[in-house]
Amino acid sequence: MEHAEVIFDAKALRTGLEVIANKLSRKLDETHPLLNAQLPDGSRLAAVLPPVVRPNPAVTIRKFSKVRFTIADLIQTGAMTTEIGDLLRGYIEEGKTVLISGGTGSGKTTLLNALADFIPEEERIVVIEDTSELRIGKPNLLASECQTESHTGTVNFNDLLKAALRWRPDRIILGEVRGDEARTLLDSFNTGHAGSMATIHASSAVKALRRFGELAMRSHQQTNRDDISAEIAETVQIVTQVGRYAEGRKVSEIIAVRGYDRATKLFLYDTIFERAAFDRATFDRATDRPTIATTNKRENIHAIA
Repeated sequence: MEHAEVIFDAKALRTGLEVIANKLSRKLDETHPLLNAQLPDGSRLAAVLPPVVRPNPAVTIRKFSKVRFTIADLIQTGAMTTEIGDLLRGYIEEGKTVLISGGTGSGKTTLLNALADFIPEEERIVVIEDTSELRIGKPNLLASECQTESHTGTVNFNDLLKAALRWRPDRIILGEVRGDEARTLLDSFNTGHAGSMATIHASSAVKALRRFGELAMRSHQQTNRDDISAEIAETVQIVTQVGRYAEGRKVSEIIAVRGYDRATKLFLYDTIFERAAFDRATFDRATDRPTIATTNKRENIHAIA
């Protein structure tokens, strides 16, 4: 098995993984072929044994960056323009509830971490994560981490989120919405925790709203889809989409949610920024072509960039 210039013997790799599992009081064998664990340095290890995979054991180690990016850093690296940075800062300072959407490795957590800088110092923040990645330098912060793979007991996202509602937070920051906690998170948005933030896996800003609704319904099958969607539209005010491109990670879309139409079953929103339109406008200016006018009450940052 090879990665770059490092080569592992399959038998030695399996032995090493079994030793790691043992050190972490976990099991890794034919009856427990999957291992997902956090290493002492904070890295995440995911291992799987044959016959689930063939022909050899597979292991992935995810090391988290030690560099903490600020909005200024993200502007400097080209992830966003100064105008977008100022816009996002305003949303956080005004207490808008923000959902950050994107694919794996698109920079959702990096952006979330940077935006947290703009939360007022006096506000109490509760952070809930699967694996501790966020480094928020605020004085009134309570950071919590799930224990879904602990041999001493299980504490999942939903458990922590329900507990957090009793910890008197002004804002809740959820590392990722992906399960039963979606319904509880939606309830928290509805009960005085405006200005909260969370990340979610989706390929566009609108699809993020739909996915949030689908997750919220999983543990509440009796709930009407339109009711859930209307609740989301009333509580989630901004969705920011991030993506990976050849030139790096970038903010690709920002929408402001303004409602849900039960007749058409569609979310109503204004497009604040769209990268494709911004790139097109930049090209048009460079070639002296007229910029395409915006319509349908859709604001666009490229008009002021």
